[in-house]
Amino acid sequence: MYANVALLSPPYSCLTYELPPEFPPEFWRPGLRLAVPLGRGGRGALRAAMLLAVSPTADLPDGVACKSVCWPLENAPLLPPDLLALFQDMALRQGVEPGLIPGHLLPQGLRSTRVRLHRLEEGRATALSLRRIGQADAAERLELARALCSGAARMLAPGADAASEEFCLLRADPPWPVRPSATRQIEVLEYLHEHGAVSRRHLLRSLGQAAAPALQSLLRAGHLALTREEAGEEEEQALLPPPSAPFSLNADQQAALNDVRAALDGDAPASRLLYGVTGSGKTAVYLELARECLARGKSLLLLAPEVALAHKLRRDAACALPDAPLFFHHGYQSPARREATFRALAARREPCLVVGTRSALFLPVPRLGCVVLDEEHDASFKQDEGLSYQAKEVAWFRMAQARGLLLLGSATPDVKTFYAAENGQLPLLRLPHRVGGRSLPPVELVDISALPPAASSLEGSGLLAPTSEAALRETLKRGEQAVVLLNRRGYAPLIYCLDCNATLRCPHCEIGLTYHKGREKLVCHYCGYTRPFPSPCPQCRGMNFLPLGEGTERLSERLSVLAGQPVLRLDRDSTRRPGRMEEILAAFARQESPVLVGTQMLSKGHHFPHVTLAVVADGDLGLNLPDYRAAERTFQLLVQSAGRAGRGEKPGRVLIQTRDVSHYCWQYVRTGDYEGFYAAELARRRLRQYPPFVRLALIRMSFGVEEKDGPAALSELTAALRLRARDLDVRMLGPAPAPLAVLRGRRRFHCLLKAGDWQSLRQLYFFARSRKSAALLRLFLDLDPVNML
Repeated sequence: MYANVALLSPPYSCLTYELPPEFPPEFWRPGLRLAVPLGRGGRGALRAAMLLAVSPTADLPDGVACKSVCWPLENAPLLPPDLLALFQDMALRQGVEPGLIPGHLLPQGLRSTRVRLHRLEEGRATALSLRRIGQADAAERLELARALCSGAARMLAPGADAASEEFCLLRADPPWPVRPSATRQIEVLEYLHEHGAVSRRHLLRSLGQAAAPALQSLLRAGHLALTREEAGEEEEQALLPPPSAPFSLNADQQAALNDVRAALDGDAPASRLLYGVTGSGKTAVYLELARECLARGKSLLLLAPEVALAHKLRRDAACALPDAPLFFHHGYQSPARREATFRALAARREPCLVVGTRSALFLPVPRLGCVVLDEEHDASFKQDEGLSYQAKEVAWFRMAQARGLLLLGSATPDVKTFYAAENGQLPLLRLPHRVGGRSLPPVELVDISALPPAASSLEGSGLLAPTSEAALRETLKRGEQAVVLLNRRGYAPLIYCLDCNATLRCPHCEIGLTYHKGREKLVCHYCGYTRPFPSPCPQCRGMNFLPLGEGTERLSERLSVLAGQPVLRLDRDSTRRPGRMEEILAAFARQESPVLVGTQMLSKGHHFPHVTLAVVADGDLGLNLPDYRAAERTFQLLVQSAGRAGRGEKPGRVLIQTRDVSHYCWQYVRTGDYEGFYAAELARRRLRQYPPFVRLALIRMSFGVEEKDGPAALSELTAALRLRARDLDVRMLGPAPAPLAVLRGRRRFHCLLKAGDWQSLRQLYFFARSRKSAALLRLFLDLDPVNML
């Protein structure tokens, strides 16, 4: 018997191996993970692989013998047939090796061969490593295989059977409460700040045993805690804000629910767009749909674009459906927790409710009958680094497999989605009114074009205009709350050297370093490079610096002075510590602070009844990016942000600061007129030939900054592509330097492609990969790109 397997690590190839004769043929099923030898000499280094197919014969060249699979990594396949088919379809669409998809998407532990065979012998437990199994004779291997097939033995990862696995958790936020000379302690704190909760063993393996005394000192001081992973989940649940009041559906919500209920009961795959203004109660429809799904013996997957919003949906689901089996999954959880969720769902046979972000789409959810994408317009549903996929397309494929229902929800749908609805390809459900009959808050534009550049010095006037500051003071005086949105994290986005007139830049990316005051570091937000601040200027060795611009950290510092008390901040930096996001949201819900400053994490989904003022500090921030979606994204972000105000009994007010009050986007933002904006934006896209009127792709090309042959290879490939694009009727723009021209030590170029169908775009990409010059370049295909930088 022979196995066709896909490696789960580079080069992700499909290879053929002979199957061990100790196991019966029926044991080998597609989706089973295997340990296979790869490389020369002996049995080769062991790699994890995924079984794709089994055959009684293999088409081998003369004189070539197959290596044998070392051993299975599990008793039964963790990957169900539908998930395996999804991985293979994605590999086909992207033109990559089949192993690359699960190699990027499976939890880290499921791509490892670090397992042991556990069994009981005469009342005594034994554990055998894969190396020990490989050294066993035929009789012992047969005995072990029989034990595995009968259930008398199990394959377990190290620590999987140890209920006392200890995890290190941060209990302090920057600035670190330790002496500046305690470099080892700072190293431990920084590592946990970047990586989240990790096991004590993993921490010491990464930093070395020399970090052990520092770890003990931090534990004694209370800056760290040791806990079981499950305890962290319980703590997070306890920190969640109080639940909303019980609800009953209004007429619009009930009509939408009746429609999706009928679609759920149908025999064919179905999809719907739930289009409702902010505060119209879309979440209530989702939760009632979840109740209907579970009652029918089907699971529901509820996805949010941001972790903060996923936490809110989990809280709402737990309150509305207290008896429902609920799983929670997102990319900021520790690898151990994500693996535990994957294994629990793979072993489960009963329906359940799963809440998470886009990565939850690749969980083996049993009896999946419905997928809901809340805020479907959000760019976070598109993955474009390492592996490119669009969550909406993956969700559609899964529902086509399961003959289930895909529900997309938004107050500001993606233009392509609404175009599909307008043309009858996607049935449209409307929620035109806010729950309780409350009106949308009035939106005012604040012209800041005459103001000096924000925060041009440490004592500068700040980013908020006098009109905005006055409105904020009035709100605080009335004892009400406000949210302030600034989609730029850190303290200052640029640091300027006054001695040599240079901006401090990342040496790997040629991007300005952002100053993070709490961590006393300059950070590159693209490659993660850091350097202490203050430290000598790399150009002139001077120490005379000026922070330029304003990020959420600096804005919250200024507003704390204005409010006379600390304000809360919600961004990626302030929420790295496990449980910190829940602490911030719960504290603001309890009115412990009058102001919440944040990035786009707080722009959608959150319901704070006491918020009567929403201020967008820099409405132009994304409006002039080199991206055909720039106006759409700005409109969506600002309308969503405006929806945070006036959700309680008191009326709300929204202020948007801009330097260009004449931009066509604002007339629609002020009235929240999505359909008016949609019509204007569609006309522009028709004129310029952008989606939904064409198929768009981006071939990202790069070479190392030190590679002398890179420019010549790029020129040769460009000339060949132009000829082939003409044959395929593909319009080709570029390659041209990317807006972010150097990242992580590589020079980047973009080649924008427009065509009438996806297949032409894929064919041109495959042609590019086949050229000899492509060996000197790194090529990446991004279909329907979202990030144009």
